[in-house]
Amino acid sequence: MAKVNQFTPADHTVVTSAVSLAEKSTDGEIVTIVTGESDSYSDVAWAISGLVALTALLVISLFPEIYLHFIDWLAGGWSGISALPYWALFVFTALKFFGTRLILIWKPLLFLLVPPPIKKARVRRRAVALFRVSTDHRTVGRTGILLYLSMREHRAEIVADEAIAAKVEPAIWGNAMIAMIDLVRAGKPGEGMAEAVRQMGIVLSEHFPKTDQNPNELPDRLIEL
Repeated sequence: MAKVNQFTPADHTVVTSAVSLAEKSTDGEIVTIVTGESDSYSDVAWAISGLVALTALLVISLFPEIYLHFIDWLAGGWSGISALPYWALFVFTALKFFGTRLILIWKPLLFLLVPPPIKKARVRRRAVALFRVSTDHRTVGRTGILLYLSMREHRAEIVADEAIAAKVEPAIWGNAMIAMIDLVRAGKPGEGMAEAVRQMGIVLSEHFPKTDQNPNELPDRLIEL
């Protein structure tokens, strides 16, 4: 995964401080993770390349005279062919396939072409995987919750442990998500995550108020992947 470079030491400080402050009023344990991207989408790049190659093959079959003229021009008018040979079809489609894949190495173009539903699914999958590693069943009361931000996709996820999920509907976190994404888009990712943490803390304090029997079990610091 790409290393995040938009977060400064000040951003880390403000997010970590927000987590520490929010956890003073709740037994909930908030984990924050930010990453540059949630997936390489290499499979999508290969799929797009295949689609381009197949489309090229279809165009060749529908308009072979265009390519015949092109071959004739390359041969200086001495090609002497009236139908495209199999090797020419193979070469044309292979050039389209590998040429497209080479172009899609440029990540901005690839991310522009990846369908939004695929981005959403990949970000969610990555968030759940990180939750299982960093948060799931790591607190006594099953009160861990992950705030995950994927910068390149401009998407975020909140994944909660079973005790929180049983009491808080996913839609409740909507305001925290909106506040964070708005600030991230404004070029303030640290403040965005801190604001989301603050709002998450308010919700958690209502359902899981602070008790003396719940120590700080998960790190408050922002984890940058």
